[in-house]
Amino acid sequence: MEKKQEKNLRTAYGLALLELARSNPNVVALDADLCGSTQSIQIENNLPSQFFEMGIGEANMVSAAAGLALCGKIPFVHSFAVFAAGRPFDQIRQGVCLPNLNVKIVGSSAGLSDFGDGATHQSFEDMALMRVLPHMTVLAPVDAVETPKVVRAAAVIEGPVYIRLNRNDLPIMTEDDAPFEVGKPLVLAKGKDVVLCVNGVTAGMGLKAREILEKRDISARVVNFSTIKPLDEVAVRSALSGARALVTAEEHSVVGGLGSAILECLSKAPLPVVRVGIADRYGQSAHNYDQLLEHYDLTAEVIAKAAEEVLDPLALS
Repeated sequence: MEKKQEKNLRTAYGLALLELARSNPNVVALDADLCGSTQSIQIENNLPSQFFEMGIGEANMVSAAAGLALCGKIPFVHSFAVFAAGRPFDQIRQGVCLPNLNVKIVGSSAGLSDFGDGATHQSFEDMALMRVLPHMTVLAPVDAVETPKVVRAAAVIEGPVYIRLNRNDLPIMTEDDAPFEVGKPLVLAKGKDVVLCVNGVTAGMGLKAREILEKRDISARVVNFSTIKPLDEVAVRSALSGARALVTAEEHSVVGGLGSAILECLSKAPLPVVRVGIADRYGQSAHNYDQLLEHYDLTAEVIAKAAEEVLDPLALS
């Protein structure tokens, strides 16, 4: 596979938020003492009147954001994903989602991408927590090109949105002029035998797995899901049509994330599905990101093997 240019999603996010805030003074940023990491520091440094440093108090930060939303502001709330989704869950449920307030929650350093800080800082359950809440939209941009489009889309949605961001540089998968539509998957590569459903860091793995499978006479389609909720069922069925089986791959628990969302979407017309993701376990620290991805069986080789296994009993010709 030709190596793609890599760019950092957090950097792209911070610049996109700054551009949005400059064009709309109602956009404000709140942060839980992590603005340098989440890149809300772009607002603090350039538009300080639109920035609120809330300290290490995510629950209070979300409640304050709810109040700002009631005053007509569009608050973007920032922390690491494990803290943005987990610590203030009750405030998100009761104070934001129940009244359907216009609060955007940005979970940075998601999944294993904060490789050095171990289990306490690695979020495998954030998408599951957020997608179960009524009114919540859950988005996970695939690259630094799509990230600004996700930020703009989140800003125009009237209601709560959760944006999941990887900490590291990821390959560019999308074109500058490619539209981003909430709920609709994007076909990254064509194929007919099996569909590899991916998002975030697993998108690059899916394309590499496709090359592995091609050498084994298996044609794999790679479909990216930057929306976890809501999913457009018609668009999903169209993107997956004609395949004999599916493999889902995500940097998230296999419980409640992308795989679960797709299975729910296809419940009326089931296909054989294998889910690749993080088993029912916690994280740990490591010297680098790739070391953890391999340890938790999140590699192109594992995805390719899953595709072979799900196709084998179907007597692929």
